[in-house]
Amino acid sequence: MSKIIQISIVLLSILSGTAQTSVRMESKYVFPPCNSVCDTIEHEAPGVCAHCNMVLVKKTDVKTIAFYLQDGVEVLDFAGPLEVFAYSGYKVFTVSATKSPIISQGVLTVVPDYDITDAPKADILAFFGGNSSAVVKNPKVIEWVKRQENVQHYFSVCTGAFILAEAGILENKTATTFHNALEDLATSYPDVNVRKNVRFVDNGDVITTAGISAGIDGALHLVAKLRGVNAAKRTAYYMEYDTWEIGDGLILSENNPYQNMPLISSLETYVGRYEFENGAEVEVKLDTKKGDLYALFDELVYPLYHEKDDIFSDTSSRPIYFKRNGNGEVIGYSTSKDGKLFRKL
Repeated sequence: MSKIIQISIVLLSILSGTAQTSVRMESKYVFPPCNSVCDTIEHEAPGVCAHCNMVLVKKTDVKTIAFYLQDGVEVLDFAGPLEVFAYSGYKVFTVSATKSPIISQGVLTVVPDYDITDAPKADILAFFGGNSSAVVKNPKVIEWVKRQENVQHYFSVCTGAFILAEAGILENKTATTFHNALEDLATSYPDVNVRKNVRFVDNGDVITTAGISAGIDGALHLVAKLRGVNAAKRTAYYMEYDTWEIGDGLILSENNPYQNMPLISSLETYVGRYEFENGAEVEVKLDTKKGDLYALFDELVYPLYHEKDDIFSDTSSRPIYFKRNGNGEVIGYSTSKDGKLFRKL
């Protein structure tokens, strides 16, 4: 384990403690799947994995996602969202027309978990660009897409939108795709309202994204819809995706996860220097671009995410309680509801 991760775990433990709080819900917690013994362990409270520092997720939040992959599929189209969904605690499996290995961009061999005859039910179906025309022209695959029942969300990256359009999923909906394929999508499927210059389009149960790297943004947006903005922020932090523009897409759904984010002005009251363990000090600063507080200690940055009122949480979902005096001024923080007060200096 690197020195930075070790320091991070120590600091987050000090800042957040292990106390039970009102922001926790009664639920079992599990680690995101990483093909290790951790995958089978259930926990009573939030935390992080001692092996890889991944954050526990509620068992009830776990979704299954089917990634349909075709020969020639773009690597980043599916690999980026795969990283997002896996870290967010979702179970991803791959499907193809057959179980024969597929070649992604001529360099990466992928053996599908299932073919369209034996693939299990999935909560989310995802499709990707790169030779997607071969899928569109395969009636067996299109019929398989149409037969899927109780799908909660459809998700496409790049020209994967053509597969959804061919299956009728995008009929009378707004969508986007890879910039070089926008006109083709509009011409081939006139009942689809094709939008340019957007990273993703959210129709509610259908999310389409622009090309390649935009799939990461769309996947983070879907996590924000299903598990909350802070869960998506934690995933982006773990992936070191510092350039994520939160909510940078066309959201047509009534479920806009960003509409209740705190105003920048409301966060300014928490900024300042605070007491810390062993006579040290920690500085809380404001990232105006992301709309988040962060703790600066030993030249390392630790994001703090707003939960409600004066309660925040760290990257491990553990709570931090800011305290106010009778005049409403922030005077310090504690790591449990009635714990020791670390004063604002």
